Amino acid sequence: MPHCCCPKQLCGQSDEDGAHDLPVIKGTVVVHRTKGRSKPGKYVVLQLSSIAQLHQSTGSGKLSREARLKDRKKTKHGKTKTLTYRVSFRVEPSFGVPGAVLVENGHRHEFFLSSLTLEMGDSRRIHFDCNSWVYPLSQTKAHRVFFSNTSYLPSQTPEALRKLRVEELESLRGDGEGERKKWERIYDYDLYNDLGDPDKGPSHARIVLGGSPAYPYPRRGRTGRPPTDTDVHTESRPGILDLDIYVPPDERFSPKKLFEFIKVSAHAIVHFLVPELKSLLEKDHANFQSFQQMMEDLYSEGRHRSMETWVVDHLSNCLPHAVLHEAARESKKSTIMFPGCQTNICGIAEDKMAWRSDEEFAREMLSGLNPAVIRRLDVFPPKSTTGVISSVRAFHIEKNLDSLTLEEAMEEGRIFILDHHDYLLPFLRRINADGVCVYASRTLLFLRNDQTLKPIAIELSLPSDELEEINRVFIPAKDGIQGALWQLAKAHVAVNDSGHHQLISHWLRTHAVVEPFIIATRRQLSAMHPVHRLLEPHFKDTMQINALARLVLLNAGGVLEKTMFPRKCALELSSIIYKDWRFHEQALPADLLKRGMAYEDPDKPSGVQLLFDDYPYAADGLEIWCTIKRWISGFCSVFYLCDEDVTTDVEIQAWWGEIRTVAHGDKTEEDWYTLTTLSSLVEALTTLIWIASALHAAVNFGQYGYAGFPANRPIHCRRFIPEEGTGEFAEFMRDPDKYFMAMLPDRFTTTLGLALIEVLSMHTSDELYLGQRASLDWTDNEKVVRLFGQFKAELVEAERKIKGRNSMGNLKNRHGPAKIPYTLLYPDTSNEGGEGPGITGRGIPNSVSA
Repeated sequence: MPHCCCPKQLCGQSDEDGAHDLPVIKGTVVVHRTKGRSKPGKYVVLQLSSIAQLHQSTGSGKLSREARLKDRKKTKHGKTKTLTYRVSFRVEPSFGVPGAVLVENGHRHEFFLSSLTLEMGDSRRIHFDCNSWVYPLSQTKAHRVFFSNTSYLPSQTPEALRKLRVEELESLRGDGEGERKKWERIYDYDLYNDLGDPDKGPSHARIVLGGSPAYPYPRRGRTGRPPTDTDVHTESRPGILDLDIYVPPDERFSPKKLFEFIKVSAHAIVHFLVPELKSLLEKDHANFQSFQQMMEDLYSEGRHRSMETWVVDHLSNCLPHAVLHEAARESKKSTIMFPGCQTNICGIAEDKMAWRSDEEFAREMLSGLNPAVIRRLDVFPPKSTTGVISSVRAFHIEKNLDSLTLEEAMEEGRIFILDHHDYLLPFLRRINADGVCVYASRTLLFLRNDQTLKPIAIELSLPSDELEEINRVFIPAKDGIQGALWQLAKAHVAVNDSGHHQLISHWLRTHAVVEPFIIATRRQLSAMHPVHRLLEPHFKDTMQINALARLVLLNAGGVLEKTMFPRKCALELSSIIYKDWRFHEQALPADLLKRGMAYEDPDKPSGVQLLFDDYPYAADGLEIWCTIKRWISGFCSVFYLCDEDVTTDVEIQAWWGEIRTVAHGDKTEEDWYTLTTLSSLVEALTTLIWIASALHAAVNFGQYGYAGFPANRPIHCRRFIPEEGTGEFAEFMRDPDKYFMAMLPDRFTTTLGLALIEVLSMHTSDELYLGQRASLDWTDNEKVVRLFGQFKAELVEAERKIKGRNSMGNLKNRHGPAKIPYTLLYPDTSNEGGEGPGITGRGIPNSVSA
């Protein structure tokens, strides 16, 4: 039988004669139930640490007598299955208020500790939000420390907690040596040197990202795995069978989230996430033959069920057992299909061809998946960073400016550009040598009087042998061959935008940039620091999801390289774009000003006025931005009374310094502002929370709604646009739609990409949304509680305003021809408890967790 093996020097004080005469503090411990794991029960030892009484020999707070879990009951917290235990702590009469709890797991298994709540004799409750895995003492050789829900700036820390505060932070930083074990809670940085696998051959080698001027990158969490045999600069890769990649215990999925991850992964597998299926599909036509066939094949019931069963039968050597078991269950269902008309993807339930219209093509630049790229054009014709001038000329576009001259349209600020040219062109030779056909593109648009955008020209570019550009300009046409060519040009623009969205807007600008903030926060801000407590929900599951992305999505030969057009250049390309990333420009008002989509207006709460009101992402985003900022401003003012309180906070200054010099260490000092005022702290925290919550929601959870119909947002193209006089052009003229379908990815790749975005678009049932916390007792500060209640009320009001805008018929960009209302920035305040029913296309989770 397992037993408590804790050394007495770790356990501290033990029961002594007369202990039963001491006062008792009673409490409740909540543990998540974990399938396949025995219960921790009496083998867990807990001790409270006082904030009032110092232990003379240790210099830390006096400890209670040891206490153990007892009286286990099966319970539920929301939809989460839990176990509730009673615990009783005997303390000295002068013990005072507990500020920390020390936990030792003498059991043979780890367990997920949700919370401890103490009932004090004066009817007061003291709560400890834990939400972490606690590993056996035989592995950790140390207790776990959890602090109560009282927040202290470093200078205000009670004397009895000072040593514990410092020691806890020191232990979290580690020594930067050795390979991390799953039970270790150590936060350190590393380069992106774990994407390649050169031991498999040169084609699997990848450039190390980060740590050099040529390839800057945000840092990731260090795992310390040994280098590969072939290249000492590349870290060896973990075994995929166990999804075994280190993240600290506090960053790991809860048991419920882990179960749901396995379930949705299995769901994706039976949707052809297996290369072995490719040969079977090629026998059953490699291409979709028509738009109608694409819809029927992807969304009809009973699709290739026997094939999927065959695949599951051959996966025992390449899938974790838990995923394989769930995949087998999925494959036996009578209906295996992608969600189709019930989610109205691309409006196909209303109008099967709405996605092809110019209006919808342009509208999605303002309210689609990638709405923060379009910008106002300041100089015509557009000029690249190398000085090369675009081939688009006034005669191409003037007839589409609604009777305005080009000069008048430019003067009124009514010409816009979606620019996927400069960053992409240097990579095209390598990309197109890898089996795809991709251009660099510029798309010009005109703002009409009704505030809709009209595409007026598309320029597609390729590098030539003379180190110049080969440019083709396409102008709008409704019918005939010119109309069909225009559709092909729009598809190539959509390919560029789709790759930029997934790689830059989604991965780089939310997932990748947030991870080093998490590491810096854990290393430099104590868990009892108010800013740590503020940021805690906005970091949930991010390091785990990023680790899994590096394992199966971003790696050499991973899903992203197999589907998206950048192929092997993908992460290298994102590194080049990171060179121009500036943290302060990620604030929504600053971003809008930089892109010329707004102008400064000090009378507005956000400080900016939109250039035109019917910009759904920006209008709704500013509503959410201002709500977040008011909450952060109120929160910080509770703890910081003046600017000096910010500059003298040693932890917050160390945090900001580490972010600038290590976490995002490839950026220069000029890329950051100094954290010397209360207002600058509010701006920094608002920007970080905006990135982790609303920005991520805007670019992630609408993926299935807009890209779920692959023709609307192709992930790459297999053919260029044919030139007149060629055999390809003759083929195109015979059947333009068939040529279009042959230009798109094959059925296997299309379905693989679709399975990925289906998984990414899902909300999980344990999701916590903006304005929600895992516990009502996350803080004991009454002012903060009131401010948080006000924040929630303001989110309700923000959602009401957004719904009101969606109901206004004159705001045409909020629905468009596809009849898809813009809901991606609904806070979804009605969803209390985080039920998160699958693909909803709305709701702002607190964190980057998908």
